[in-house]
Amino acid sequence: MPKPSNEDNEVVASPRHDRRQRRRFNTADKERILREADACTERGQLGELLRREGIYSSQLSGWRAQLEQDGRSGLAAKRPGPKPSKDTKDKLIEQQNKRIAKLEKELRISKALIDLQVKAHEILGIALPRVEDNSEVDSSRSSDSARGKYR
Repeated sequence: MPKPSNEDNEVVASPRHDRRQRRRFNTADKERILREADACTERGQLGELLRREGIYSSQLSGWRAQLEQDGRSGLAAKRPGPKPSKDTKDKLIEQQNKRIAKLEKELRISKALIDLQVKAHEILGIALPRVEDNSEVDSSRSSDSARGKYR
């Protein structure tokens, strides 16, 4: 028996071994199939519908439950995977709370340093300047008013 040539031994993928693509049904298709399923009255009609559409009865019952629970919006496609734990509003609130906590910590440190300065001035007997005029420029108020506030 003669050996076949390399050209005859070429491997070709069989289409029946190709991976099937998952079917996706939009909301309108799901509603149409549910209406047709509800219209099935004779024996075997529902099975015929399921075979024709290429779906399982569990999909049909799942769609019915979604429709009953959430209405038409329940049949809409949803993203796979876990639901995001926080939306943009919650993330913004969390960022602002972190910022507030940081600023409060800085404020506590600033107050402690000011108290330390006041005590140091008392120990050394140095009088702190009094600030009585509230019309000072903001830049000079930031350092002077903090010290004068404690005297």
